Amino acid sequence: MPPMLRDEMILVSVDDHVVEPRDLFEHHLSPAWKSRAPRVARKKDGSEIWLFEGQQLPNLALSAVVGRPPAEWGVEPTSFEQLRPGTWNVHERIRDMNANGVFASLCFPSFPSFCGALWTRTKDKGVSLTMLRAYNDWHIDEWCGAYPGRFIALALAPLWDPKAMADEIRRVAKKGCHAVSFSESPEKLGLPSLHSEHWNPFWSACCDEGTIVCIHVGSGPGPGLGSSSMDAPIDVALTLAPGQIAGCAADLLWSRALRDFPRLRIALPEVGIGWIPSLLERADRVYARHRAWTHQDFGARRPSDLFREQIVTCFVDDPIGIANRHAIGLDSITWGCDYPRADTSWPRSPELLEARLAGLPDAEIDQITHANALRHFRLDPFAQIPREKCRVGALRAQARDVEMSLAIKSRKPPSADRTKPVTSADVVRQLASASAAALE
Repeated sequence: MPPMLRDEMILVSVDDHVVEPRDLFEHHLSPAWKSRAPRVARKKDGSEIWLFEGQQLPNLALSAVVGRPPAEWGVEPTSFEQLRPGTWNVHERIRDMNANGVFASLCFPSFPSFCGALWTRTKDKGVSLTMLRAYNDWHIDEWCGAYPGRFIALALAPLWDPKAMADEIRRVAKKGCHAVSFSESPEKLGLPSLHSEHWNPFWSACCDEGTIVCIHVGSGPGPGLGSSSMDAPIDVALTLAPGQIAGCAADLLWSRALRDFPRLRIALPEVGIGWIPSLLERADRVYARHRAWTHQDFGARRPSDLFREQIVTCFVDDPIGIANRHAIGLDSITWGCDYPRADTSWPRSPELLEARLAGLPDAEIDQITHANALRHFRLDPFAQIPREKCRVGALRAQARDVEMSLAIKSRKPPSADRTKPVTSADVVRQLASASAAALE
């Protein structure tokens, strides 16, 4: 049988992002609540910011740099004018997905943080819950609902109250949403750790509704920097991103969550898969050598068995991980485009995947590019859209007029000295400065 051709692939990305539009809350709040809703404000320097409860949020669209020259990357863009329209306009997003041959997409939030930490930090929890539910309704009904079958809905949960989390899981499940975002380190949000039974009502609701828990790197307070020190080049934090999720994965393995809730499924998007075999090998060795005194009990299974059965993995570009796919667990591997952030492979994702997956059996390519994602995230697009129209070639044929160049509206030339390495402290200062600048 000849190898699968690029245009014949079906691509489902479980790691993308949305930049929320200005009118997000317009249709999902009563008039009494609209005055309390987050809103976009313009500052004297021309940049834009979300404003909520008297607080300026740090960034409009952190690293939403798709379509911009790499020399301009950083904590930008800082206004809608600097964004590719597909970042915030669902109709333009579909055009960009078509141009990239991507059939379906799961989109993490921007201004509320990846897991909705904004609502957790808000003092008035009545306001928090109202805004969070309005956000979920916008995401499910407007963003995903605009193109049935093309998006995987992702809800936010009221992290400050596990029983309210369970209620929201059940509420959005009735709307067809079976994925929820969660924090890689709840303790950093001032909440109980992953080792606490505090979360059991949430885990139980997810099992009951078949809802997968998505944990994105950086899903905590601040910019999610994982540097060895604040004066280290920002490259250190970018390099160590998989390590942040590896720590979360180890917490999950040794917590009671996976053992007590065998139907629970956890997804770890974006940070690659090459690190997984080493982690699993080490976990199994720790269990074999130390369980007599650490009092761990996995029954007839090993930690690696739970990982492969209950953890869904994801890569953007990971040749080493692909080479070790069977040690990771082929049934768990999914792919992410990371549109519109700096790691995205847009608009050449099919070409990249064709090179990375060359030589694999067609059945394995199907698993990695879409079948695993559709199964784990409970999306059945072929009931609405013929399979042939979901393939890369068919989608790209609908998008021949999409502008693919890097030449979009540029921001003003940077004032920073671009000859010196950017440090983690520099990024924190830029975010703080953005929050402090005066409004018009």
